[in-house]
Amino acid sequence: MCGIKLAMNPGRKTDNMKITILGCGFGTALSVLWNKAGHEVTAWSRNQEEIDSILRFGEHKRLLPGVAVSNRITFTTDISCVRGADVLVFAIPSPGVRSVAKLAAPYVDRNTVVLNVGKGFEEGSAKRLSQVIGEELPDNRIAVMAGPCHAEEVARNIPTTVVMSSEDMAAAEFLQENLQTHTFRIYENSDTAGCEIAAALKNPIALSCGIIEGMKLGDNTIASLMTRGLAEITRLGAAMGAKWETFTGLAGVGDLIVTCTSRHSRNHRAGILIGEGMSAAEAVENVGTVEGYNNCGIVYRTAAELGVKAPIINELYKVCYENKAPSESVHDLMGRPQTHEREQYWNN
Repeated sequence: MCGIKLAMNPGRKTDNMKITILGCGFGTALSVLWNKAGHEVTAWSRNQEEIDSILRFGEHKRLLPGVAVSNRITFTTDISCVRGADVLVFAIPSPGVRSVAKLAAPYVDRNTVVLNVGKGFEEGSAKRLSQVIGEELPDNRIAVMAGPCHAEEVARNIPTTVVMSSEDMAAAEFLQENLQTHTFRIYENSDTAGCEIAAALKNPIALSCGIIEGMKLGDNTIASLMTRGLAEITRLGAAMGAKWETFTGLAGVGDLIVTCTSRHSRNHRAGILIGEGMSAAEAVENVGTVEGYNNCGIVYRTAAELGVKAPIINELYKVCYENKAPSESVHDLMGRPQTHEREQYWNN
Protein backbone atom coordinates (compact mmCIF):
# COMPACT_ATOMS: atom_id res chain seq x y z
CA MET A 1 0.00 0.00 0.00
CA CYS A 2 1.07 3.59 -0.64
CA GLY A 3 0.22 4.41 2.96
CA ILE A 4 2.80 1.94 4.29
CA LYS A 5 5.48 3.46 2.06
CA LEU A 6 4.50 6.89 3.33
CA ALA A 7 4.72 5.87 6.98
CA MET A 8 8.20 4.41 6.52
CA ASN A 9 9.61 7.30 4.48
CA PRO A 10 7.61 10.40 5.47
CA GLY A 11 10.10 12.86 4.01
CA ARG A 12 10.71 11.08 0.72
CA LYS A 13 9.39 12.22 -2.65
CA THR A 14 6.71 9.93 -4.03
CA ASP A 15 5.65 9.98 -7.68
CA ASN A 16 1.98 9.73 -8.60
CA MET A 17 0.50 9.96 -5.12
CA LYS A 18 -3.13 9.13 -4.48
CA ILE A 19 -4.76 12.34 -3.22
CA THR A 20 -8.39 12.51 -2.10
CA ILE A 21 -9.89 15.96 -1.59
CA LEU A 22 -13.04 16.52 0.43
CA GLY A 23 -14.92 19.56 -0.84
CA CYS A 24 -15.28 20.86 -4.39
CA GLY A 25 -14.88 24.60 -3.80
CA PHE A 26 -11.22 25.34 -3.12
CA GLY A 27 -10.89 21.58 -3.44
CA THR A 28 -11.55 21.78 -7.19
CA ALA A 29 -8.69 24.26 -7.61
CA LEU A 30 -6.34 21.96 -5.70
CA SER A 31 -7.58 19.00 -7.75
CA VAL A 32 -6.67 20.81 -10.97
CA LEU A 33 -3.28 21.86 -9.57
CA TRP A 34 -2.20 18.44 -8.34
CA ASN A 35 -3.67 16.52 -11.25
CA LYS A 36 -1.50 18.61 -13.58
CA ALA A 37 1.46 17.70 -11.37
CA GLY A 38 0.87 14.01 -12.17
CA HIS A 39 -0.96 12.83 -9.05
CA GLU A 40 -4.03 10.60 -9.00
CA VAL A 41 -6.77 12.88 -7.67
CA THR A 42 -10.26 12.11 -6.42
CA ALA A 43 -12.60 14.91 -5.33
CA TRP A 44 -15.62 14.33 -3.09
CA SER A 45 -18.72 16.44 -2.53
CA ARG A 46 -22.01 15.87 -0.73
CA ASN A 47 -23.72 17.65 -3.61
CA GLN A 48 -24.46 15.43 -6.60
CA GLU A 49 -25.73 18.42 -8.60
CA GLU A 50 -22.37 20.16 -8.12
CA ILE A 51 -20.52 17.11 -9.41
CA ASP A 52 -22.92 16.60 -12.32
CA SER A 53 -22.38 20.22 -13.37
CA ILE A 54 -18.58 19.90 -13.26
CA LEU A 55 -18.69 16.70 -15.30
CA ARG A 56 -21.15 18.13 -17.80
CA PHE A 57 -19.34 21.41 -18.50
CA GLY A 58 -15.76 20.39 -17.74
CA GLU A 59 -15.44 23.30 -15.29
CA HIS A 60 -16.89 24.56 -12.01
CA LYS A 61 -19.00 27.28 -13.58
CA ARG A 62 -20.06 28.94 -10.34
CA LEU A 63 -16.70 29.06 -8.53
CA LEU A 64 -14.04 28.61 -11.22
CA PRO A 65 -15.53 29.71 -14.55
CA GLY A 66 -13.16 29.23 -17.44
CA VAL A 67 -10.86 26.80 -15.60
CA ALA A 68 -10.75 23.46 -17.41
CA VAL A 69 -11.22 20.44 -15.13
CA SER A 70 -9.54 17.35 -16.53
CA ASN A 71 -11.54 14.16 -17.00
CA ARG A 72 -8.62 12.39 -15.30
CA ILE A 73 -9.92 13.75 -11.98
CA THR A 74 -12.48 11.45 -10.38
CA PHE A 75 -15.52 13.14 -8.80
CA THR A 76 -17.78 11.25 -6.41
CA THR A 77 -20.30 11.50 -3.56
CA ASP A 78 -19.10 8.17 -2.13
CA ILE A 79 -17.13 8.94 1.03
CA SER A 80 -15.41 5.55 0.92
CA CYS A 81 -13.21 7.14 -1.79
CA VAL A 82 -10.87 8.17 1.06
CA ARG A 83 -9.73 4.57 1.45
CA GLY A 84 -6.11 4.01 0.41
CA ALA A 85 -5.21 7.69 -0.04
CA ASP A 86 -1.66 8.85 0.59
CA VAL A 87 -2.99 12.32 1.37
CA LEU A 88 -6.52 13.23 2.46
CA VAL A 89 -7.32 16.93 2.09
CA PHE A 90 -10.10 18.66 4.01
CA ALA A 91 -11.27 21.66 1.96
CA ILE A 92 -14.50 22.05 3.92
CA PRO A 93 -16.05 25.25 5.37
CA SER A 94 -15.68 25.29 9.16
CA PRO A 95 -19.33 24.44 10.03
CA GLY A 96 -19.11 21.12 8.16
CA VAL A 97 -15.65 19.85 9.15
CA ARG A 98 -16.64 17.61 12.07
CA SER A 99 -19.59 16.00 10.31
CA VAL A 100 -17.48 15.20 7.23
CA ALA A 101 -14.64 13.85 9.39
CA LYS A 102 -17.11 11.57 11.18
CA LEU A 103 -18.46 10.40 7.83
CA ALA A 104 -14.97 9.63 6.50
CA ALA A 105 -13.50 8.08 9.65
CA PRO A 106 -14.51 4.43 9.04
CA TYR A 107 -12.66 4.42 5.70
CA VAL A 108 -9.49 6.41 6.42
CA ASP A 109 -6.27 4.35 6.55
CA ARG A 110 -4.19 5.14 9.62
CA ASN A 111 -1.11 5.79 7.46
CA THR A 112 -2.85 8.49 5.42
CA VAL A 113 -1.55 12.00 6.08
CA VAL A 114 -4.50 14.36 6.59
CA LEU A 115 -4.17 17.96 5.41
CA ASN A 116 -6.57 20.70 6.45
CA VAL A 117 -6.73 23.72 4.13
CA GLY A 118 -9.89 25.24 5.64
CA LYS A 119 -9.71 28.41 7.74
CA GLY A 120 -11.78 29.08 10.82
CA PHE A 121 -12.90 27.72 14.17
CA GLU A 122 -15.61 25.26 15.14
CA GLU A 123 -18.73 27.00 16.37
CA GLY A 124 -19.49 26.16 20.00
CA SER A 125 -16.13 24.68 20.95
CA ALA A 126 -13.96 27.40 19.31
CA LYS A 127 -11.49 24.61 18.46
CA ARG A 128 -9.07 24.88 15.56
CA LEU A 129 -10.13 22.77 12.59
CA SER A 130 -7.11 20.46 12.86
CA GLN A 131 -8.13 19.75 16.45
CA VAL A 132 -11.61 18.85 15.29
CA ILE A 133 -10.24 16.53 12.60
CA GLY A 134 -7.78 15.01 15.07
CA GLU A 135 -10.58 14.13 17.46
CA GLU A 136 -12.40 12.24 14.71
CA LEU A 137 -9.22 10.73 13.14
CA PRO A 138 -7.01 10.17 16.22
CA ASP A 139 -4.67 7.67 14.53
CA ASN A 140 -3.66 9.96 11.67
CA ARG A 141 -0.99 12.62 11.33
CA ILE A 142 -2.63 16.00 10.75
CA ALA A 143 -1.08 18.89 8.86
CA VAL A 144 -2.36 22.35 7.98
CA MET A 145 -1.80 24.67 5.04
CA ALA A 146 -2.12 28.45 5.23
CA GLY A 147 -1.20 31.51 3.23
CA PRO A 148 -2.49 33.75 0.42
CA CYS A 149 -3.99 31.23 -1.98
CA HIS A 150 -7.28 32.14 -3.65
CA ALA A 151 -8.74 29.22 -5.55
CA GLU A 152 -9.23 31.25 -8.73
CA GLU A 153 -5.49 31.87 -9.04
CA VAL A 154 -4.23 28.51 -7.79
CA ALA A 155 -6.29 26.76 -10.47
CA ARG A 156 -4.86 29.03 -13.16
CA ASN A 157 -1.26 28.28 -12.16
CA ILE A 158 -0.60 31.84 -11.00
CA PRO A 159 2.51 31.76 -8.76
CA THR A 160 1.43 31.17 -5.16
CA THR A 161 3.27 30.56 -1.89
CA VAL A 162 1.92 28.90 1.25
CA VAL A 163 3.15 27.36 4.48
CA MET A 164 2.74 23.76 5.59
CA SER A 165 2.81 22.83 9.27
CA SER A 166 2.24 19.82 11.50
CA GLU A 167 3.02 18.66 15.02
CA ASP A 168 4.79 15.84 13.17
CA MET A 169 7.16 17.87 11.01
CA ALA A 170 8.13 14.78 9.03
CA ALA A 171 4.59 14.83 7.69
CA ALA A 172 4.90 18.52 6.79
CA GLU A 173 8.19 17.81 5.02
CA PHE A 174 6.57 15.00 3.07
CA LEU A 175 3.77 17.30 1.93
CA GLN A 176 6.21 20.07 1.05
CA GLU A 177 8.32 17.69 -1.02
CA ASN A 178 5.41 16.12 -2.88
CA LEU A 179 2.77 18.84 -3.25
CA GLN A 180 5.00 21.71 -4.38
CA THR A 181 4.82 22.51 -8.10
CA HIS A 182 6.53 25.06 -10.34
CA THR A 183 3.71 27.55 -9.55
CA PHE A 184 2.85 26.47 -5.99
CA ARG A 185 5.76 27.00 -3.61
CA ILE A 186 5.54 25.56 -0.08
CA TYR A 187 7.47 26.67 3.01
CA GLU A 188 7.57 24.83 6.32
CA ASN A 189 6.43 26.45 9.56
CA SER A 190 6.67 24.69 12.93
CA ASP A 191 3.95 26.82 14.59
CA THR A 192 0.92 24.72 13.66
CA ALA A 193 -1.45 26.45 16.06
CA GLY A 194 -0.21 29.84 14.94
CA CYS A 195 -0.74 29.08 11.25
CA GLU A 196 -4.34 28.08 11.84
CA ILE A 197 -5.07 30.92 14.25
CA ALA A 198 -3.56 33.51 11.90
CA ALA A 199 -5.52 32.11 8.95
CA ALA A 200 -8.78 32.27 10.91
CA LEU A 201 -8.32 35.63 12.61
CA LYS A 202 -7.66 37.55 9.40
CA ASN A 203 -11.17 36.78 8.11
CA PRO A 204 -13.05 39.25 10.36
CA ILE A 205 -10.50 41.95 9.47
CA ALA A 206 -11.03 41.23 5.77
CA LEU A 207 -14.79 41.47 6.25
CA SER A 208 -14.25 44.83 7.96
CA CYS A 209 -12.11 46.10 5.07
CA GLY A 210 -14.85 45.13 2.64
CA ILE A 211 -17.31 47.18 4.69
CA ILE A 212 -14.98 50.18 4.49
CA GLU A 213 -14.75 49.82 0.72
CA GLY A 214 -18.52 49.52 0.45
CA MET A 215 -18.80 52.78 2.41
CA LYS A 216 -16.37 54.36 -0.12
CA LEU A 217 -14.14 55.75 2.62
CA GLY A 218 -10.89 55.45 0.69
CA ASP A 219 -7.46 53.85 0.70
CA ASN A 220 -6.25 55.62 3.84
CA THR A 221 -9.03 54.05 5.88
CA ILE A 222 -8.50 50.58 4.47
CA ALA A 223 -4.73 50.73 5.04
CA SER A 224 -5.29 51.92 8.60
CA LEU A 225 -7.77 49.14 9.29
CA MET A 226 -5.45 46.48 7.88
CA THR A 227 -2.50 47.72 9.93
CA ARG A 228 -4.40 48.10 13.19
CA GLY A 229 -6.22 44.85 12.43
CA LEU A 230 -2.89 43.05 12.13
CA ALA A 231 -1.85 44.42 15.52
CA GLU A 232 -5.16 43.30 17.00
CA ILE A 233 -5.06 39.74 15.68
CA THR A 234 -1.36 39.38 16.52
CA ARG A 235 -1.86 40.13 20.20
CA LEU A 236 -5.00 38.00 20.30
CA GLY A 237 -3.24 35.15 18.49
CA ALA A 238 -0.30 35.31 20.91
CA ALA A 239 -2.74 35.11 23.83
CA MET A 240 -4.28 32.03 22.18
CA GLY A 241 -0.91 30.26 22.01
CA ALA A 242 0.48 31.34 18.64
CA LYS A 243 3.98 32.71 18.10
CA TRP A 244 3.72 36.39 17.19
CA GLU A 245 6.29 35.90 14.43
CA THR A 246 3.83 33.71 12.52
CA PHE A 247 1.65 36.76 11.95
CA THR A 248 4.50 38.45 10.06
CA GLY A 249 4.64 35.63 7.50
CA LEU A 250 2.50 34.05 4.81
CA ALA A 251 -0.14 32.67 7.18
CA GLY A 252 -0.52 36.08 8.81
CA VAL A 253 0.18 39.27 6.89
CA GLY A 254 0.33 37.44 3.54
CA ASP A 255 -3.16 36.00 3.85
CA LEU A 256 -4.43 39.20 5.46
CA ILE A 257 -3.37 41.32 2.46
CA VAL A 258 -4.92 39.10 -0.17
CA THR A 259 -8.16 38.55 1.74
CA CYS A 260 -8.59 42.23 2.58
CA THR A 261 -7.99 43.50 -0.95
CA SER A 262 -8.96 40.85 -3.50
CA ARG A 263 -12.18 40.64 -5.48
CA HIS A 264 -11.84 36.86 -5.12
CA SER A 265 -12.36 37.07 -1.33
CA ARG A 266 -15.89 36.22 -0.19
CA ASN A 267 -15.19 38.05 3.08
CA HIS A 268 -14.31 41.15 1.07
CA ARG A 269 -17.33 40.86 -1.23
CA ALA A 270 -19.76 40.37 1.66
CA GLY A 271 -18.23 43.34 3.45
CA ILE A 272 -18.79 45.58 0.43
CA LEU A 273 -22.48 44.68 0.44
CA ILE A 274 -22.74 45.46 4.17
CA GLY A 275 -20.97 48.78 3.64
CA GLU A 276 -23.43 49.62 0.87
CA GLY A 277 -26.34 49.14 3.25
CA MET A 278 -27.27 45.45 3.13
CA SER A 279 -27.69 43.61 6.43
CA ALA A 280 -24.90 41.20 7.35
CA ALA A 281 -27.20 38.18 7.20
CA GLU A 282 -28.44 39.17 3.73
CA ALA A 283 -24.90 39.77 2.50
CA VAL A 284 -23.78 36.32 3.63
CA GLU A 285 -26.81 34.72 1.99
CA ASN A 286 -25.94 36.54 -1.21
CA VAL A 287 -22.23 35.62 -1.25
CA GLY A 288 -22.17 32.13 0.30
CA THR A 289 -19.64 30.88 2.85
CA VAL A 290 -18.14 33.89 4.68
CA GLU A 291 -15.79 32.66 7.39
CA GLY A 292 -15.29 36.16 8.81
CA TYR A 293 -19.00 36.29 9.61
CA ASN A 294 -19.12 32.69 10.82
CA ASN A 295 -16.19 33.17 13.19
CA CYS A 296 -16.68 36.77 14.29
CA GLY A 297 -18.68 35.74 17.34
CA ILE A 298 -16.09 33.15 18.34
CA VAL A 299 -13.25 35.66 18.03
CA TYR A 300 -15.26 38.33 19.90
CA ARG A 301 -15.96 35.99 22.83
CA THR A 302 -12.42 34.61 22.88
CA ALA A 303 -10.91 38.09 23.10
CA ALA A 304 -13.22 38.91 25.99
CA GLU A 305 -12.39 35.68 27.80
CA LEU A 306 -8.64 36.27 27.42
CA GLY A 307 -8.86 39.93 28.37
CA VAL A 308 -7.43 41.08 25.02
CA LYS A 309 -8.65 44.40 23.73
CA ALA A 310 -9.97 43.97 20.20
CA PRO A 311 -11.80 47.16 19.19
CA ILE A 312 -12.13 46.33 15.48
CA ILE A 313 -13.47 42.84 16.20
CA ASN A 314 -15.83 44.28 18.80
CA GLU A 315 -17.26 46.80 16.36
CA LEU A 316 -17.58 44.20 13.60
CA TYR A 317 -19.54 41.96 15.97
CA LYS A 318 -21.95 44.81 16.69
CA VAL A 319 -22.40 45.47 12.98
CA CYS A 320 -22.95 41.79 12.15
CA TYR A 321 -25.07 40.69 15.09
CA GLU A 322 -26.47 43.83 16.78
CA ASN A 323 -27.38 45.83 13.65
CA LYS A 324 -25.08 48.73 14.50
CA ALA A 325 -24.57 51.08 11.58
CA PRO A 326 -21.05 50.79 10.10
CA SER A 327 -20.76 54.58 10.11
CA GLU A 328 -21.29 54.61 13.88
CA SER A 329 -18.62 51.95 14.33
CA VAL A 330 -16.11 53.99 12.30
CA HIS A 331 -16.92 57.06 14.40
CA ASP A 332 -16.42 55.12 17.65
CA LEU A 333 -13.13 53.60 16.49
CA MET A 334 -11.75 56.97 15.48
CA GLY A 335 -12.80 58.47 18.80
CA ARG A 336 -11.00 56.01 21.04
CA PRO A 337 -8.55 57.43 23.65
CA GLN A 338 -5.17 58.51 22.32
CA THR A 339 -2.21 56.19 22.91
CA HIS A 340 1.28 55.22 21.69
CA GLU A 341 1.35 52.99 18.60
CA ARG A 342 3.68 50.32 20.00
CA GLU A 343 2.04 50.26 23.40
CA GLN A 344 -1.27 49.84 21.63
CA TYR A 345 0.19 47.06 19.50
CA TRP A 346 0.44 44.81 22.52
CA ASN A 347 -1.78 46.32 25.18
CA ASN A 348 -4.75 48.17 23.73
